Amino acid sequence: MNLTGVCIPRKFSMSRAQDTIYALSSGAPPAGVAVVRLSGPNVPAIVEALCGKRIVPRHATLRWIRDRNGDAVDQALVLYFPAPYSFTGEDCAEFQLHGGRAVINALLQVLSEMDLRHAEAGEFSRRAFENGKLDLVEIEGLADLIAAETEMQRRLAIEQSNGGLSELYQSWMRQLTRARAFIEAELDFPDEDDVPGSVSDVVDQTVAQIAADIRRHLDGYRSAEIIRDGFKVVIAGKPNSGKSSLLNTLAKRDVAIVTEIAGTTRDIISVDLNLDGFLVRLVDTAGLRETDDVVEAEGVRRARLSIRNADLVLALSEAGDPSPGEQFDVNGTVLQVITKVDSADACRKDGDERISSFTGYGIDSLTKRITDIIRRTIDFSGQATIARRRQMDLLRETVDLLDEFDRDRALEMELKSEVLRQASHILGRITGFVDVEDLLGVIFSEFCIGK
Repeated sequence: MNLTGVCIPRKFSMSRAQDTIYALSSGAPPAGVAVVRLSGPNVPAIVEALCGKRIVPRHATLRWIRDRNGDAVDQALVLYFPAPYSFTGEDCAEFQLHGGRAVINALLQVLSEMDLRHAEAGEFSRRAFENGKLDLVEIEGLADLIAAETEMQRRLAIEQSNGGLSELYQSWMRQLTRARAFIEAELDFPDEDDVPGSVSDVVDQTVAQIAADIRRHLDGYRSAEIIRDGFKVVIAGKPNSGKSSLLNTLAKRDVAIVTEIAGTTRDIISVDLNLDGFLVRLVDTAGLRETDDVVEAEGVRRARLSIRNADLVLALSEAGDPSPGEQFDVNGTVLQVITKVDSADACRKDGDERISSFTGYGIDSLTKRITDIIRRTIDFSGQATIARRRQMDLLRETVDLLDEFDRDRALEMELKSEVLRQASHILGRITGFVDVEDLLGVIFSEFCIGK
């Protein structure tokens, strides 16, 4: 079909936020299927122009897509979602076409010639936020869902994006608003029969309960942080105690160089593992010993720093080494692991685990032990768990204000009302209901193009 007669202005006299945008929303080609997404006021006219006739809303329709000269681009499934019942709240469309690079590039070229604007990173999601389809907590959960690599990360992201956490924060806002209403009513209508003679007890109990609920909620942040960012396991010990061999065995590939020469590993080597749905950041370190070598000494310093910040330290010592393993003063857990049990001259009976990276003996037991420690460390029930530092910081500000309210019982009623207003305002910033323009660029920049 020739597109010359289609009424699509080449320059829009509208703001950038009202532009019709497009982008490839699926993964990098080649792929079996590619999805190109459009959103904006000109979507209906564009879809009709490309497909030759109007598409029935919310039905997958097989159509040939043709360029301005009527040449076929590809045969694709086309879906049209009229506003406001779409992801962005605007008119939206998706073209599900064959996922070859040439096919995708041909369609993107046709769209660019129609003077649509290529979407910026996260722009579809930002429009969903601006049109009230998603709040900031749900948006952040969506970003985490896209980035999820483990089962527990997926579960945490689903919890964030399904609206349950937002409802919790909004319920606290509603309770604070109700408490403020009691205070205002007593100030403005002290003689009315339907206004309690004294609201102090009711308001104080409400504020104290919300503060306690928020504190319990904040206790779950550490678990969510480990799920999102990984459980840090550091392998430590003397030179040639089998640290790099264990790293390679657990990673199931050659990550670190293994030699008979003591001090081969001089820097931090890290690899990410997926253990039973949990992200584990496994770190190999330089052998711990006194040395005059400047480079090795720096490696030892970094090793000790990593050990101090670890969630779990695997303290390795050889089965044939009569001296006990080094004791570490750390915040996390320490497992004493006896290595090289296949070649030991003397079978030591101490240690929490006994392994051989050469034969594989004890590796499954060690892996299970690590997983059990992670599960004991993490308290994740899948219900209303805070996942972002931004949310945590705002919740702590809210608790500080509520504590101020509770500490100073002699505050004037007007000042008490103001404290509650500020606390409610801060909770509103978490979901994006108030004063968050400065945050939007940061949040949506985390998204890929097309989302």
